[in-house]
Amino acid sequence: MSYQVIARKYRPQRFADVVGQDHVTQTLANAIARGRIAHAYLFCGPRGTGKTTVARIFAKCLNCTGGPKVDFDDADPKCAEIAEGRSMDVLEIDGASNNGVEQVRELRETCRYAPASSKFKIYIIDEVHMLSAAAFNALLKTLEEPPAHVKFMFATTDPEKVLPTILSRCQRFDLRRIPAALIVKHLAAIAAQEEVKVDEAALYAIARGADGGMRDAESTLDQLISFCGNEIAEADVLSMFGLAARGQLLGLVDAVIDGDAEKVLRELDELGRNGKDLGRLLSDLLNHFRNLLIFQVTKGQAAMLEVSEAEAEALRAQAGRCAVDAVTRVMEVLTETEGRLRDAVSKKISLEVALLKAIQVRSAVSLDSVLGQLKALRGEAGSTPPVATASAAPAIAAAPTPVRSAAPAPVLREAPVPAAAAPVATAPATPAAGDLAAHWNAVLDGVARTSPFLRNYLLKGFAVSLDRELLTVGFPPASAHFLPLIDNTKNHKLIAEVLKAVGLKDPRVKFTQRDAPPPETPATTVASTPAPAPAPAEAPPPPAAPVPSATEAAPAKPAKSAMTRLDPNAFKDDPLIKEAVEIFKGRIAQVVAPASQSS
Repeated sequence: MSYQVIARKYRPQRFADVVGQDHVTQTLANAIARGRIAHAYLFCGPRGTGKTTVARIFAKCLNCTGGPKVDFDDADPKCAEIAEGRSMDVLEIDGASNNGVEQVRELRETCRYAPASSKFKIYIIDEVHMLSAAAFNALLKTLEEPPAHVKFMFATTDPEKVLPTILSRCQRFDLRRIPAALIVKHLAAIAAQEEVKVDEAALYAIARGADGGMRDAESTLDQLISFCGNEIAEADVLSMFGLAARGQLLGLVDAVIDGDAEKVLRELDELGRNGKDLGRLLSDLLNHFRNLLIFQVTKGQAAMLEVSEAEAEALRAQAGRCAVDAVTRVMEVLTETEGRLRDAVSKKISLEVALLKAIQVRSAVSLDSVLGQLKALRGEAGSTPPVATASAAPAIAAAPTPVRSAAPAPVLREAPVPAAAAPVATAPATPAAGDLAAHWNAVLDGVARTSPFLRNYLLKGFAVSLDRELLTVGFPPASAHFLPLIDNTKNHKLIAEVLKAVGLKDPRVKFTQRDAPPPETPATTVASTPAPAPAPAEAPPPPAAPVPSATEAAPAKPAKSAMTRLDPNAFKDDPLIKEAVEIFKGRIAQVVAPASQSS
């Protein structure tokens, strides 16, 4: 006997053998058991999911000896004829090559005659959507009122192209893509019968490449057996499909989550040079982030996902390192790229840009959130007069008036200056504390020239320590919601450049949530208590950096009046507002004064 491919050799012969389509097979079995057999059926779904197979099994159930019945005998001659395609009463027609009116007219003439030896004359038309509109119209009357002995079974991968008048005359069954776990289980059973050893990772790779089609998976296994012999490894499958290994895919996802642009580009370049299908890689990335999103939303219920145990463990590790809204934004970028990738001249460049954009948007903040925080900042600045103490420095940063001035207000720079006055304070500061204050002032001054927006956020926090060129910046719990706005690669680089300019070789920055310093800090002492005269042996403090008193540093009336009266032109010229508009590529449509200004 000639060789038979796996897809035909292991083709299901009864409803119980069909994989992943229980909603269809169970409905048909119940219809047979209750005698509710319709005259026309439409089976639609992706390729390789069992449309024609289900139609043939249904034909066996109808025309078997003693039928219709579901539990027919495999040795029944009538069932064997249908399985081998030689039954006179079950006619399979290719809709692509018999799509004209003449073929439909011939079908209408022959269907009048009674079946040769079976109970029903059954017409199975594959790819029925290929029929012309004229052929469909010629079939309408016969399809609606066929002879009692005639049954029609249509199969199609594109039901949208079938005329609505045809759809309304059929019972429609939608076959689904087969889950990867079921494909793996079925392939493992076939490999055992074929006496072939296949790694579990290789089976999952075959299932990924088949994309829900059992016939594609079986054809791939057949080809791999011819190529590899009796042992098949994951690398063999990856090389055939052009897929990325699961470890490479997880490494790429980790790099996106961590914001490591260099690693992303390096991994993508390596995959491209090894001949991997970049379109399929993008699809796998999108599917992984989809699984990650579902894993986060469902609180780790891996049962809802079609993943292996190793993939579930990777999702569990990644779920705690990325917020749900960040994963959603990454998926939006990848989805937009997937739609454009087919027409892209260079798929590699398109994918590189997409992954770099994904890194940027993972730490983005919604416009509503930014506007709410800006409103809160201005509300704090308008209700709390600035005080020249270390604990009051974050509140001063919220006021827009100092930001508009050509140079930062002296109070904003002098708040954390315990170093210069430390010798005369009650609790002298150590040299490390002095270095910390000097470097913190340098950071505030340096970033103000490049990004006043960032400087205002930094003033909501305070310098914690400077240890081995690592500057730690703390934010009290009340201001912890500002951390996601500033803790990103761009701001880290900007602050590091400022620190390099003042003498540090390899500076680093760390943002953390930390309780604010107690009121009895040296800065508070200097700001609230007049300093005694310095000792004769000590050098006087520099006259260019006087420490203002609380009264001098906090003229409450002008600041309050500036906040209570809103000038639309001044609001639009505010650097804070300008940078927010530039970041979100928007425009200010109207400036509406608060209700309190209407009087």
